[in-house]
This record gives sequence, structure tokens and C-alpha cells, in this order.
Amino acid sequence: MSFFKRIFDISWQQMQAKVRYRLLILTLLPILLTLVSLVFITIYWNISYTSQQLFMKVKADLTVAENTLEQVQNRQEQQLMHVANSWAFQTAFKQLLQDKHNQQARNTISEVLNQTKQQLSLDFLRVVSVEQVSGDTDLSALLRKKPKSPTSGMMVLSSKRLKEIDPQLAQYAIIDLKTTQRALEPTKAQEKRGLISRSVLPIINPDSSVSWYLDGGNLLNRDTAIVDHIRNLVYDKGTLPELSIGSVTVFLDNVRVSTNVPINASSSQYSDQNRALGTLVSEEVREKVLIEGQPWVDRAFVFNDWYISAYAPLLDIYGKRIGMVYTGFSEGPFINNYLLNIIELGSILMLVLFISGLLVYRGAYSLLKPIERIHHVVKAVQSGGNVRIGELGLDRDNELANLAEQFDSMLDLLQRRNLQIQAAAEQLEVKVEQRTKSLQDKTEELQRNVALLNETRQQLVTNEKLTALGELTAGIAHEINNPTAVILGNMELLKYELGDQAEQVSEEIELVIQQVGRISTIIRSLLQYSRPGEFNAPIEMHQVTPIVEEVLVLVRHSIQKQQVVLIKELNASCPVEVNRPQLQQVLINLVVNAAHAIEAKKEPTSERIWIRTHDWLQNDEPIGVKIEVEDEGVGISAEQLSRIFDPFYTTRKDGTGLGLSLSYGIIKRLGGTIEVKSTEGKGTVFIIGLYYKAKDEHTNNPYDGLHFS
Repeated sequence: MSFFKRIFDISWQQMQAKVRYRLLILTLLPILLTLVSLVFITIYWNISYTSQQLFMKVKADLTVAENTLEQVQNRQEQQLMHVANSWAFQTAFKQLLQDKHNQQARNTISEVLNQTKQQLSLDFLRVVSVEQVSGDTDLSALLRKKPKSPTSGMMVLSSKRLKEIDPQLAQYAIIDLKTTQRALEPTKAQEKRGLISRSVLPIINPDSSVSWYLDGGNLLNRDTAIVDHIRNLVYDKGTLPELSIGSVTVFLDNVRVSTNVPINASSSQYSDQNRALGTLVSEEVREKVLIEGQPWVDRAFVFNDWYISAYAPLLDIYGKRIGMVYTGFSEGPFINNYLLNIIELGSILMLVLFISGLLVYRGAYSLLKPIERIHHVVKAVQSGGNVRIGELGLDRDNELANLAEQFDSMLDLLQRRNLQIQAAAEQLEVKVEQRTKSLQDKTEELQRNVALLNETRQQLVTNEKLTALGELTAGIAHEINNPTAVILGNMELLKYELGDQAEQVSEEIELVIQQVGRISTIIRSLLQYSRPGEFNAPIEMHQVTPIVEEVLVLVRHSIQKQQVVLIKELNASCPVEVNRPQLQQVLINLVVNAAHAIEAKKEPTSERIWIRTHDWLQNDEPIGVKIEVEDEGVGISAEQLSRIFDPFYTTRKDGTGLGLSLSYGIIKRLGGTIEVKSTEGKGTVFIIGLYYKAKDEHTNNPYDGLHFS
């Protein structure tokens, strides 16, 4: 009875430690891992993918800006061609061709060009002679590639040269420079140079010569129309988050000469007074774009805030870098949206985690409360009390209710048996006393009889305990198999419900399934030992190699935990009559035991297990197959070697002592042999011999197939 109580008490402690808390942990762990994974995936996606998309967008915006500037120059050329072909200009120009010193013709052309300049939104439009072009290095350079075709380009003109074209241009080009964060200190108070988009059109004479040119263009200093036009193209309403500012800038060197970057984002964003004219670009951008000539697509500090920015160098007609063109938008609203999304996602997942934990806890409590009651009854019986479990308030079909009923019946049966044993013992003692008094002259014979009676009584007690243990084992095994099947089914359902996300917790799910399998294996081992006749499974002819290969897959997880190298040498070709699952059970048992033997070494020098198969030959004819499992573990002492196949004998704290006993029984029922060789500190090898045709187990002595060395 104390043996039975000790077993149940240990089972209860394991159940209390592993079922309640591990059920909570194993159920909540996938949810927690999902929460952490989703948060990190969200952070990664926002930082990586979203950032790439933003940089791709701003780069495309920069391309639009560059193309727009080219279109401005193309439009200027078209405008000059329309002017040259207009009736008013041709009429006045004919007079000028007849006499280039005709002042009246010059005045008429000037009036026509002034009117046309305003209509076409040009900052200057004039007629220049061949002599003037020859004296202007910029115009000469502009016309060098296409002397008789319209051509355009960017150039920087000093204040003096601007006055030569139009005095108002020189005045309008002046921009006060301002100290700017992250930029160099300005070396002058004002920028007086002008950034010009200029087009020149040769006017072809009837004799195909050229004596006059149309010269027109725009001053980009303070030109808000061009940057606002580009901004409206790339940052129209709905293309950016709320409160995000899209801006476009044209630089002369590192000075913003045309921009819609606001000085104060809270006020009227695009008013003329709120534009950051005269501010400077940051030094790191200036170094890369103006000095190195490389485009910039990255975060950049723009005047007073961080923007997702794109810069490209602006080249003049000589190919020299004279400035930059910029597009970008403020990154603050994107960061705010990103943080808001993370907060919302985290809140939702935390709520799911809390509700799931609450439901799991309530479910685990309702499951374990009846088991706790059973535990209290066992402790009371262990203390000598005569109590029973009784009703648990569960349905009659419930596994725990059936277990409690069978447990009560077992306690009643155990009590009756104990009373019978006690009565028999008392009766024997009375008879011994009577015979002692009547047969004093036969003391020695009486002592032998008493010893025989004591031995008989002890055997009777032992047999009764083993009978009760067999019944208890069968009952517990039946009742525990049902909950394990429920757990296994729910884990498969959990894996199905998680779908692709199950990959993130696949190791944990497989661990739960393996532990449930281990429970089933222990129960099956107990049943095999208590009722071996029920497990005489049918045997069939099999090749050994596929069975061993499957075993290696099944034990892979256990081997990886011990970091053991498994070496296989599979050379068997002869088929044998076996039951495939039972042979797998034997091999799994031997391989796992070998791994534990290696783990038990205090200072392992090697971590190898060999599994070999080869044909069993007799007179050079195959009669079966031999399977060897060898390890380099701690080995087995001579004292332990004679007991390793005894039921319930084990040297491991977490072992059942049934593995090798059941393995021996399985091989014995097949008529095979097991040979064990071991050296302490060096390792152990188990050799299994299986005949081509399985032999009847009753023809052999129980230990004929067992060999130790």
C-alpha cells in the first residue's frame, strides 16, 4: 500500500508542476511569441520597406523636378520660335535687315519683344547681333554645339552682366543670406549673382546666313512659379499624410534662391514671406552633391526640420556644377503614424494575450480541481484514514469521474485484501503457538515450518500487491490516455489555426507533442509489462534498414539535445519477421539510453553513437540480421549489468525501469537474442539478433537470449 501511495504522490506532484503551470505557459507562449514577432516584423517593415518606398518616391519626385526644368528650357525655345515667326516681329525685323542701324526698326522690335515677354512670362527677351554674341563668352559657348539651331542652358551671371541684359534683373536677383543650422556660416551678406535659364534662337536670313539672334529666358532667383508648379505636380493633395510638408528648391551653389520650404510650418505655408530664401544647405549635403557631384537620396536636415530628401547637382552650359535642385517632404508625420500603428497593434495583441491567459487559467483550474481532491484523499489514506473520493460533480462519462470511481473500488479491494492477509497471519500465529506447545520435542522441525510459513505469507503479500499494482496500472493507463489524446488533438488544432505563423513556434509545438508521446509511451510500457499477452502484435517480413532509418528520424530531437553525433553503418540485406512498431520501440529505447549514457559523463571526450546492421551468417548462409547500438558513455558496472533487464530497475531519476525489460520481452517473443558488452568509463554495446523466421518464445528458456560480458 505504501508503494502505491508513493507512486500516486509522485504522479500528483509531476501533474501539479507540469499540467497546471506548463499548460498555462505552453498555451500562452505561442501568443507571446506571436506578439513579439509581429511587433518586430512591424518595426522591420516600417524601417526597411516603408523607408525604401519613401526614398523611391522622393527620388521619382526629383526626376520630375529635373524633367520640369528641362521642359522649361524646351518651352523657352518654342516661345522664341513663335516670337520669331510672328507677323509683328517679321515686319519690324525686315526693316532692321535692310539697315541694322535703323533706330526706328530697333525701337519697334523692342516694343514688340516687351509686349511678348510679358505675355510669355519671360524675364528678358531681346535681339542681339552676331557681334554681341561674339563678345559674350556665355552665348558663344551656348551656340557652339548648335550654331544655327535653338539651344538652351543654365548659367550664372554676375550683377554687372545682369544689368547689361536688364537693370531690373540685377536688382531682383539680390537675396539676403541667412545663417542656417547644420550649414557653413555665409561668407557674404548677399547673393547678387543670378541663376538664369537661357535660350538663344538664330534668326536665319534669306541667304541662310545668321546676323541676329533672339535671346530670352528666366531668372530663377525668387522665381516661385517654377518651384510651386513642381510642388503641385509631385505633392498634390492626398499624396502625403496630414501635416506633412512637400517642398521644392532650386539652389545657386548652396543658397536657396527659389524655394517653397517654409520658415514656419504653423503659419501660411506658401506665402512669399514664409519662404526660406537665402538659407543654406546642410554641409553634408553640400559636400556630396556640390563637391563630389553625387545625388543625395536620404534623410536630410532642411532649414529647421528633418525631411525625406533628394538632391541632384545643377550643371551650367560648361558642365560645371553651379547649384542643386531639391525635392522632399517632412518625415515627422510618417514617424507619428508609424508610432501610432505600433501602439495600436501592441494594445490589441496585449488584450488578446490577457483574454487568452484568463481563459486558459480558468480552463486549467476547472480541470485540476478534481485532481486536487483525489490528491487529498490519497494523503489521507497514506496517513491511515479510511476515506473515499466519492462524487466529483462531473458527468459520469468524464475521464476523471471514471478514474475516481475505479480508484475508490481499488481502495475497497485493497482494504479487503489487507484484512484477509491480517486474518490469515493471525490464524497462522495461533497454529504456530499451538504446535509449539504440543511439539516441544520437535523444535527444530517447528522452526523450519515457521520459517516456511513466514516465507509463504511474504509471497502472498507480494503477490497481492503485484495484482493490485497491475489493476491500478491498467486503470490509470486507460484514464490518462484520454486526456493525452485531447491534448494532442488540441495541439494539432492550434498548429492548424496558426497557419503560416506556426513556423515561429514549431519547435515548442513539437516539444509538447513529443512530451505527450512520452506519456503515451510510459503508459503503453506499463500495460505491456502488466498484460504482456495483449501486446503480442502480428509479425510480418521487413527489411531492417528502412526501420532503422525511421528510428533515426524519430530520435533526432533527443540526440540534438545531447549534441551527440550519430554514425550509421547499415549493411543488412536479409529480411526478418518482426513487428515493425515494436522493433522501432526497442531501437529507440537503446539509442536514447546511449545518448543519456554519454550525457552522464562528467567530462566527455567524445560524443558518438554507432548504429550498425549486418547479415547474421551461419555456415556462410544468412539466417537473420544483427543490429548493434554502441556508445561512448559511462558504461555499466558488473553489479548493474546483471539487473538492467529487471522490471522497474533504473539508474536515472526520470526513468521508469521498464524500457530494457520491455525490449527484452519483445525480442524474446520473436525468438531473438540480446548481447550486452560494457566497460566502465569507455562505453556499452547492445547486439540484437533477429532470425529470418521468428521462433516460438515458449521453446526457449526465459534467459536463453540474454548474454552479458
